[in-house]
Amino acid sequence: MAALAMVHCAQRAAESTRFQQIVGNSPALKSVLQQVQLVGPTDSTALILGETGTGKELIAGAIHSVSHRCGHPFVKLNCAAIPAELLESELFGHERGAFTGAVAQRLGRFEAANGGTLFLDEIGDMPLALQAKLLRVLQEQEFERLGSTVTRRVDVRIVAATNQDLVALIADKQFRTDLYYRLNVFPIALPPLRERVSDIPLLVRHFVEEYGARMSKRISRISNDSMEALQRYPWAGNIRELQNFIERAVILTTGDVLEVPTLPSHILTKKQPVTLREMERHHLLEALEATNWVVGGPCGAAAHLGMPRTTLIAKMQKHGISRERA
Repeated sequence: MAALAMVHCAQRAAESTRFQQIVGNSPALKSVLQQVQLVGPTDSTALILGETGTGKELIAGAIHSVSHRCGHPFVKLNCAAIPAELLESELFGHERGAFTGAVAQRLGRFEAANGGTLFLDEIGDMPLALQAKLLRVLQEQEFERLGSTVTRRVDVRIVAATNQDLVALIADKQFRTDLYYRLNVFPIALPPLRERVSDIPLLVRHFVEEYGARMSKRISRISNDSMEALQRYPWAGNIRELQNFIERAVILTTGDVLEVPTLPSHILTKKQPVTLREMERHHLLEALEATNWVVGGPCGAAAHLGMPRTTLIAKMQKHGISRERA
């Protein structure tokens, strides 16, 4: 049996609680934290690039924590989680009566983040029409609320993140070139978990402690075979997938040894397609499942298939493919 000993990385120890939630001591992670240390004290825009589940929000928070703005708001907005027609109001706010349903004045995220940092997650999903307005705020630090002609000035540092290939989106005319260069002042590429295998035991310990405390369970050990299996697994969903898996393991555990359930198999028996249409649908589904349903970006299904993201989306619609249906 192997003890689940938590080893704090030297970077975290030196920085005390600044990077408290960032677990690991691999060279790949240390390189990222060194970049955070460099860009954090500046007011420069940072663009965090990485697959789904690699911890982009934690890195954005770390940038804010080592900046001179750390005593001011850290405001987050997921551009993919808000309907396109409401995103402008979320960013810039609105006046009463600006549109149907605007029954009261509302401040946007830019005003809420004044003096601090605004984290724009999934920036690649921002509608093209809204990108020009965002560019103006980045350049001029001024905007108008919806329904208002009063220009308001703010002092906001922008940190953006995406799991998509913005250069490919530019080629597909889905992302503005000028906005890309304005955001890409200091890019930080987060490594996927498969490139941080040495961090997996530390992450396992961290999540076991977290969920064990929540469920009032004292779990102190894991078998060597189980840990080796966790380190061999590809973790397409990265840290988020590992976190969810360990939560399930803690639920199943009844003693002090972590009971690791069977890891999902990536080799599934499927009915062989017999028509050209079925073959295409089968091929698309395999690529999407292999990339954990990430469509765009350098590690997304579109890149694996060698086609533009928009072409893949059109084919998914043609075949009625969606993650929910799958």
